[in-house]
Amino acid sequence: MFKKILIANRGEIALRVIRACKEMGISTVAVHSDVDTNSLHVRAADEHVCIGPADSALSYRNIPNVLSAAEVTGADAIHPGYGFLAENAHFAEVCESIGVRFIGPTSEHIAMLGDKAKAREIMARKGIPLMPGTGELKNEQEALEAARKIGFPVIFKASAGGGGRGMRVVNKEEDLARAFQTAQAEAKANFSNDAVYLEKFFIEPRHIEVQILADEKGRTVFLGERDCSIQRRYQKLLEESPSPVIDERLRREMGNVAVEAVRSVHYRNAGTVEFLLDKDHNFYFMEVNSRIQVEHPVTEMITGIDLIKEQIRIAAGHPLAYRQQDIKLTGHSIECRINAECPEKFTPCPGTVTRFHQPGGLGIRVDSAIESGSVVVPHYDSLIAKLISHGQNRDEAMARMRRALDEFVIDGIKTTIPLHKRILNDPDFQKGRVSTGFLERFTANPSA
Repeated sequence: MFKKILIANRGEIALRVIRACKEMGISTVAVHSDVDTNSLHVRAADEHVCIGPADSALSYRNIPNVLSAAEVTGADAIHPGYGFLAENAHFAEVCESIGVRFIGPTSEHIAMLGDKAKAREIMARKGIPLMPGTGELKNEQEALEAARKIGFPVIFKASAGGGGRGMRVVNKEEDLARAFQTAQAEAKANFSNDAVYLEKFFIEPRHIEVQILADEKGRTVFLGERDCSIQRRYQKLLEESPSPVIDERLRREMGNVAVEAVRSVHYRNAGTVEFLLDKDHNFYFMEVNSRIQVEHPVTEMITGIDLIKEQIRIAAGHPLAYRQQDIKLTGHSIECRINAECPEKFTPCPGTVTRFHQPGGLGIRVDSAIESGSVVVPHYDSLIAKLISHGQNRDEAMARMRRALDEFVIDGIKTTIPLHKRILNDPDFQKGRVSTGFLERFTANPSA
C-alpha cells in the first residue's frame, strides 16, 4: 500500500480523499494556490505545498509544479480528484514515467476514451448500442450531409470535451453552419482541440450513468446506476440512485453493457459509463468518464462501498474484494449540488461566508470544505458543498433532503439551496417524472 499520497485538487474532493487516506493510515500532501492557503483541505493534510497563484493554469493544472511537490514531499502516488488534471492523459503518462502512481486509469485509457468520437468508434466495433451519430467531422459540408442522414434535431459535441462545453443543438438545417463554427470555437477554447462530432438529439431523454470498478486482473463490477437528468446546460445539479424508472431487469442489462464496454478495452480503476434513456426505455452509449464523479456519494450510500478507497486499493495493485453478486443496493440516495450561484440566473456569487451551519441527523451527509469565514473565490468552479440524503426508499430520501435543505445555513453569499427546495417540492420530481429538459421548463416559471 502507498505510504504517502498527494492530492492534486482542492475543495471538497481534496478533503474527501484526505479523509479516506487517513482511515487507511496513508499520509497526505495537499497542494494549493496562494488564495487557498487557509483552506480546510490544506489544514487537514499532513503536509502542504503552495504550487502557484490563483489562476489554475499556473497552479492546479501546472504539471511541473504538481510533480515537483510530489518529489519534494516523497509522495509515491497522486490522486487527481475530478476536474483539473483528472482526465489529462499527458499528466498520467508523466506520472507513470517517473514512478509515481496515478490513482486512476492508465494514460492510454484516458487518451482513448477522452476522445469522445474515437470512443464511439471503439464501442461500435464492440456492438455497444450507440446514439446515431458520426466520427470527427472535417468540415461544414460533411456535417450537413451527416445531419440530413441522421435527421434533425442533432447535437454537436466536442471530441475532447465534457461538462457541456462545445455542445450545440441544431433544430433546422439553416442553423447548422453557425452551430458548427460555435461548437468548434468553444471546443478549441476549452480543450485546445476543435474537433467535433454529431449525434442525434433526443427530446427530453433521461441521463443515466453506471458506476464501474475494475482491477488490474480484469475483474469488473457495476454498482448500480445514477439518474443525472436534473441538469442545466448539460451541467448536473441533482443526482439520485437508483433511478426511479429503472427496474431490476433493465438495471442488469445496462450494467452488463457498461461492464462489457470497459472490459473490452481492459480498463482499470473507477469509471462511469454514461447513457441516454429514451421514453421507450431504449438506452444508448454516450461516453466513459475515466475518473471519480462529483456524484459518487449516492452510490456509496446505497452500496456501502467507499469508492475513493477502492480507487486507491486498485491503483496499489490489490484485487477487488467482491464479485458482482456481492453488490447489494440498499435504499435510495439523493445528492443536491450546492453552488455559490444566484439561484435564479445561475451567475457565480463569490464572497465571504459569514455563517455556515450544515444539517445533520440520520441519513444525511455533507461533503464540503467550507466553514464560517471561508472566502469563495471567483477563480474556480462554484460548487461549495454536496448535500446527500439516504432513506429506506425514495420518499424517505426526499423527506430527509427537504428537512436538511431547511436546516442548511450559508450566509454572506447566494447559493442554489432555494432552487433545490423548489425542485424537491415539485409534484413531477416527487413522482419521478423528469428528463434532461426538466430544469429549463422549471426555471422558466419561477412561481411554479
